[in-house]
Amino acid sequence: MDAEQLRRGSLVSDPAPDTSRGRWPARAQRLLEDICARCVAELHQPLQRSLAAFDQHIFMRAEKAHQASEQQEYFATRQQVQQDRAALGQRFANRLVVSFDRIGHHTPAPTNRLGTWGQLELLDPVEHELSMTLEQLSARAEARHGTVLHELGYRLGVLVAASPLEGEALPNGPRALIHAFHHVSSSLALSLPQQQTLLHCFDQSVLRTLGPLLAAVNTRLLDDGILPRLRGTQLPRHVASRPHAVPTPDADTTPAAAARNTPAAHEPIAVLESLRDLLAQQRGIDGAGGGQPVGRAASPEELQTALAALQAHLVAVTDHASRELRSAQRLRDELLVHLNSGKPADAPRTELSGEQGDTVELVAMLFEQLGEQLQRNGNAKALLGGLQLPLLRMAMTDHDFFERPEHPARQLLDTVTTTANDWFDGGDEESNRPLAAKLEQLVSRARQEPPSADLYASLLADIKRHVEVLSRKAQAAEHRHLEAAQGRERLDQARQRATELMAERFAQSPPRGLLRALLDRAWSDVLALTLLRHGEDSEAFTAQLQVTDQLLGRVPTTDRQQLRQDVETGLQQIGMHAEEAEQVAQRLLGIDSVDPAVDLPSATDLALRLKHHQRLGEQSDHAEPTAQVQPPVDAREREIQLRLRQMPFGSWFEFDDPATGQIVRRKLSWYSPMSGRCLMVTRRGQRGEEMTLAQLAHDIARGHAREMPTPRESLLDRAWHGLTGALRQSPTPSAVAQGYRRP
Repeated sequence: MDAEQLRRGSLVSDPAPDTSRGRWPARAQRLLEDICARCVAELHQPLQRSLAAFDQHIFMRAEKAHQASEQQEYFATRQQVQQDRAALGQRFANRLVVSFDRIGHHTPAPTNRLGTWGQLELLDPVEHELSMTLEQLSARAEARHGTVLHELGYRLGVLVAASPLEGEALPNGPRALIHAFHHVSSSLALSLPQQQTLLHCFDQSVLRTLGPLLAAVNTRLLDDGILPRLRGTQLPRHVASRPHAVPTPDADTTPAAAARNTPAAHEPIAVLESLRDLLAQQRGIDGAGGGQPVGRAASPEELQTALAALQAHLVAVTDHASRELRSAQRLRDELLVHLNSGKPADAPRTELSGEQGDTVELVAMLFEQLGEQLQRNGNAKALLGGLQLPLLRMAMTDHDFFERPEHPARQLLDTVTTTANDWFDGGDEESNRPLAAKLEQLVSRARQEPPSADLYASLLADIKRHVEVLSRKAQAAEHRHLEAAQGRERLDQARQRATELMAERFAQSPPRGLLRALLDRAWSDVLALTLLRHGEDSEAFTAQLQVTDQLLGRVPTTDRQQLRQDVETGLQQIGMHAEEAEQVAQRLLGIDSVDPAVDLPSATDLALRLKHHQRLGEQSDHAEPTAQVQPPVDAREREIQLRLRQMPFGSWFEFDDPATGQIVRRKLSWYSPMSGRCLMVTRRGQRGEEMTLAQLAHDIARGHAREMPTPRESLLDRAWHGLTGALRQSPTPSAVAQGYRRP
């Protein structure tokens, strides 16, 4: 079945009632049908490629199977996918049509309320894993196509008279497409790893190549006049809630998979055992004893009781300011105290087992590496210290903490540390307070409630929603400052052109007195405003130049009353009061006042008023100086400035604050290639210090500013690398050490 047949078939075999027929105006109905048909047709081949990639992956897994029954199961799955391949594409197209039919009427899935006990049920692990995979893939795709999705959501929302569409409400967006594909592929009855692999194939073949289709649909709406002046701004790629990269069929996700190319990318791998082997080798090299405990090893129940008692003790005796990261030895000593608390002196001591002691040491080393990755920020260090013991309890209870990068506790640790590290601005404590309170509330819950995957999943969703709101506010604030900066730049260019035209006329007909003050201060702003609004080749600008020439006497004045009216209108356009504009025009042109009883101010008085008149675009409290390009003083600054002009907008820099001694981070949101003026904004999108490219190059050359490289991995990933790097410091690395990369 080719794409056109698929499109025709899907449009006539819609399984749901067509709710849009007659609901939209003719223009909207036509556009929606055209867009839907194009999406159905152009998504056919990518969908088939994703199924072909999944088929190839299943075939390779079958070849590497160690048992005949396992190989037979793979071949059965492959045969089923091949048989249902055409029907799957048809069902996907039908569901896409239904999504367009119901556009503007998306309703979120109902959620259980705490008080409705009859609706409570245990969390299905398979459903939980799939929902996390869907969330991560759709979030990554939305970040990849952020700008075009932003514009498309607004335009489709305007088309159907609804609020801007996003998420699953956008029928051809990544989130809606992957959920639709997951829904129609559920009939294949695949296992959890196979369903995740199929979703990853869909991501590789469909979501990653969705950009041209979204751009074409957006252009189609734009050509039809839907929000022609809409300008989209994309969220920063480096956001605090960025999820970990989920496992893909071709990606290395675990130490053993990365080193030995293990065939089952989703099968459990003993990451903890690999880390313990490295730890044992390190102890042997260092000469530290790592033998078995002398006394009786604590049972899991006893260990959890001791951890809960230690956690309650720390909550009671420590506050936010006194939190600190505990070393492995200190944690071990404190645990042993609580394990043996209340026992007689001659009773056998309870010790940590080898695995328990290794887990304590590994978690302590991980937090130590995370602390080294953080910026010099007391709030972030305190939050990290507050999470150390709750995460240790989670690691003791659930070894998936080491096995799975997408474990909720690991993601929460990464999100909290990244959010605190990125969003806390040391120079603005007031703006930090709401986020600090939110993170503190989250850490308090983790310290006071028993550890569980559900708890950390709930905390993770909570902080992600909060950071998403912060990101949207920051984006809106930055967009306002960007438009203001670009508008000021255009005004400066128009004013410069008006000044050039005025200088040419002054050279031929130099004015004096009141006329000179009018043309220098006020009328040049009238010319700049007209040039900015209508352009240099417009009739309006030509008419204002004609008025200028009449005032200078370069051309004869045929109607003085009309000239007076033109001068008054122009002066009022730049903010001058009507009475004052009338006085200037009357005194300048020698026309008597309408009311003979009113004495006009003298020409000298009016000239002084014009001299002190607020210029167009200046702030009321102070006049903002126009940024001038300062020549670099040496070759190094010239080289740095040249590199800065080649940098993309959105690059981050660190600045040393001489007043507080802290480091502040600013983003180069925009700069003018003509004037060199920069727009530096904070993480929250607020405008930073006034600066030019020359000044920025000077600060970099003097060591007062530094460019921040774009991180390729999260803080937690770098901490894992640091941990394993420290464990691998061995003159004779073993096979395990050579194979291990990242847990």
